[in-house]
Amino acid sequence: MKLLLRLTAFTLIAGYGVLPSFARASTTDFNTWLSEFRTKAFEQGISESTVNSALIDLTPIARVIELDRKQPESTITFDTYKDRIVNQTRIKRGRQMYAAHRVQLDATGKKFGVQPQYIVALWGIETNYGSNTGGFDVIQSLATLAWDGRRSSFFSKELIDALKIIDQGHVARGDMKGSWAGALGQNQFMPSSFHNFAIDGDGDGRKDIWGSLDDVFASSANYLSRSGWKEDEKWGREVKLPSGFDAAFADLKVQKTLGQWKELGVTLPNGNAIPVVDGMKASIVAPDGLEGQTYLVYNNYRTIMKWNRSLYFATSVGLLADAIAQ
Repeated sequence: MKLLLRLTAFTLIAGYGVLPSFARASTTDFNTWLSEFRTKAFEQGISESTVNSALIDLTPIARVIELDRKQPESTITFDTYKDRIVNQTRIKRGRQMYAAHRVQLDATGKKFGVQPQYIVALWGIETNYGSNTGGFDVIQSLATLAWDGRRSSFFSKELIDALKIIDQGHVARGDMKGSWAGALGQNQFMPSSFHNFAIDGDGDGRKDIWGSLDDVFASSANYLSRSGWKEDEKWGREVKLPSGFDAAFADLKVQKTLGQWKELGVTLPNGNAIPVVDGMKASIVAPDGLEGQTYLVYNNYRTIMKWNRSLYFATSVGLLADAIAQ
């Protein structure tokens, strides 16, 4: 089954450089575009000092445009993807990180109503627990994409938001590193998500999702909480489908109560009955089709999908969280 995946930071980072020429959607000279953008930045209230320091000596990055063009439709199976993402090394490291930061994580989880293992799992999948946050200059990358023209409006807004982050003193211009597409910090927030969800968890006046784990954990938990997370539910579970199961039912658009799924013959992998909570609804997802592993997923799975709209990603977050919590 083919599925469009948003590549996470630790899988994306590759060598890059500025090349003298390359195909682009924009017909406007970069320096002309940049001059016009500076005016827009001033109009959005960005200070002169930030504009002058952040938008000086910029040149477009050819590698960024190449990566934007090539975002591939992955042909790997979920089973292969899962083996790469939810492997024993990442599980072991996740357990170690949870144990090392349990006081912070438990306090954050309680405050925001999010089980800590999910905060750790997102951290692990996005940046391998903060070890790979991306080596691209975010301002330069976003300027490249905003100028390029293919998605100019989206990336122009993200660039304005990135400048506001600098202007507000959350990070120094030289320290604003991230993915080629502008994702920031240890939880890989786009600048707009930073403004919507980032939290000053340690109370120092800055929302430092690059270096402060209090801020990283609180920001991730805040994102989930405000996106509809339910503290008293899990993400889902692996199940076994009966022979002749209607493939049309394996779709997030199809929601039935747990009791209804039970009546349709859905069981635990060992054949035992699925637990039933009155009124609780769920969907069936089959990332590799009905011939592969299938999962009964709840509200929190849909919340993870708001973070990244990939069945592969959301399912892996759930599985990693479960393994970390064991």
